[in-house]
Order: sequence, then C-alpha cells, then structure tokens
Amino acid sequence: MKITVEDTLEQYEKLYGLEPCKREDFFRYTMMKPFEAMWRFINVPLHAKEPGGYDVVMAAKMLGHLDLSETETGTHVLQNLKEIGALSTAKEVLHACTDFTLQHGLKIHADELKLGLYIADPHKLELVNGYSGFGGIPGFIQVTIYPNNYNIPRIPAVIAHEFHHNIRFSYFDWDHGNITVGEYLIIEGLAESFARELYGQDSIGPWVTSLDEEDEMYSIQVLKNALNIKGFAEVSSYMFGDIYAKEQGYSPVGLSPYAGYAIGYKAVQSFMNLNHVGIAEATLLQADEIIEQCGLFD
Repeated sequence: MKITVEDTLEQYEKLYGLEPCKREDFFRYTMMKPFEAMWRFINVPLHAKEPGGYDVVMAAKMLGHLDLSETETGTHVLQNLKEIGALSTAKEVLHACTDFTLQHGLKIHADELKLGLYIADPHKLELVNGYSGFGGIPGFIQVTIYPNNYNIPRIPAVIAHEFHHNIRFSYFDWDHGNITVGEYLIIEGLAESFARELYGQDSIGPWVTSLDEEDEMYSIQVLKNALNIKGFAEVSSYMFGDIYAKEQGYSPVGLSPYAGYAIGYKAVQSFMNLNHVGIAEATLLQADEIIEQCGLFD
C-alpha cells in the first residue's frame, strides 16, 4: 500500500498568499482534490451547485477547520507545524502503523493511504484540546489541529486512532443509518486501544480521559440501556454528549462530552484484559462479542 502525506503546509503557505476571494477555490481544487473520493463517499461535493450551498468548504468548517480568511492565526500555526516537523511525524506514524498491520496479518482495503493535516479553529475544538481526526473511509485520514503543549505529543496517537478506523472498516461495513450505540462504542474503543498499544497510556486523547469516576459509573448505566439504539442522530447523542447534541439539534440524553468514547475505550480495555486478547485479535471481533464479554454492562 502506497503511503502519501499531502504537503498541506506548503499548500497553506500558498493559500495565505492569495487574495481572500480566491482561497475557497484553492482549498477545494488543490487542498481537497486528493480527498475527493472520500468526500464523495459521504456526499460532500467539492463545490456546491448553488451559491452558499453545502460543499467541502462548509463541511470543513463544521469539522473544526480554521476559517480560510484567518490569515494571522493561520500563518502563526503554519510556522508552528513546520517547527515541530508535523508532516515528518505523520509519515513515520503511518509507516509504524503499517508495519504493525503486516506483522499481525491485518490490512487496509486500499491501494493508497492519503493523509492530510489541517489547521483547526481552537474554539470549535475546545472540548478536545484543539485536535481531532477522521479516518472512517479506508484510504484516507485527515487530522485537524491547533497545536499546543497538550496535543503536540499526542499527534502520533491521534493518527494511529484514525489509522485503526481504516483497518476496522476494511473488515466491517460502516452504515451510519443503522449503526447501534454498542457498535459505535466498540469502534472508538478499539481505535483508542490501538493508539495506546503503539504509543502508550500517556498518549491517549481527552475523549477517553475526561470523565471522573462518578461520571464514568453513571455513563455506563445510561449506555447500558442504550446499546441497541440505532440512527446516526440518536447514536451521536450518546457518543458525543449533550453539548454536541444540542448544537446539532439532536435530543440530549444526559451525558458529558465524549462519554461514549470514554466508556467504549473502557469496555474494550476491560474485554482485552479479562480475556487475554491483544488489539490485533480484538480488531477482527464482532462488537457484540466484545460487549458481552467485557464485564462492564452486566
């Protein structure tokens, strides 16, 4: 499998040198063109049919990208990403993850894996300490980051997390309309467990570490009664919590931010420890099997 890390830092440098009126098309047709197949898969066109319509520029903003007009902030972050060697780190991580898959007989169903690193709006990603990722379609990974002292050391782990989604969805179909809460819990728990396997406990993200013990026990009870609920809006409320649900117009369910991620991670870790199963083997198991044998929802 060919590995390609897009030179988004050079692209941003060119973008910030353009007049503001030309930036959206540069973003569409230069920066996002390599990911056109990914966007098409989730029904996002590079350019809307109608002015102001839904397209990749609007979708990127919703996912936490910094507004393309924010030149001063963007150029500051761009320099920071260059100084920390972010793209070199990304390439090293992808090769390390690929080596792991080869050693354990796993694979990604894609001839090429493309990664893009993008500048985040720190306010939009405040709940996750300024960084996030998307890896739900085999062959593509995107990471969005506003670098800070917390997330810079965790760049390898978030890439590994998204890489695992590429593996998992090479074996199991992702049907966002029919996915259950239980399945989503395990998807995210496996991905973060994979990141931990490669980069250690200290590298795991805020989406699995933000609950205190009391909130954790409460969340387990709420999720225990919701494992079979289906529907992307409903499931998202359980995974991302009430703040996100209200922002998206979904019904809140009484959970803290990213409670589903935290409990999914705890469930997978518990399953692996109780059953002496490694992450490579767990990756290929059905979600129901992990849920039934994790000891968390008894």
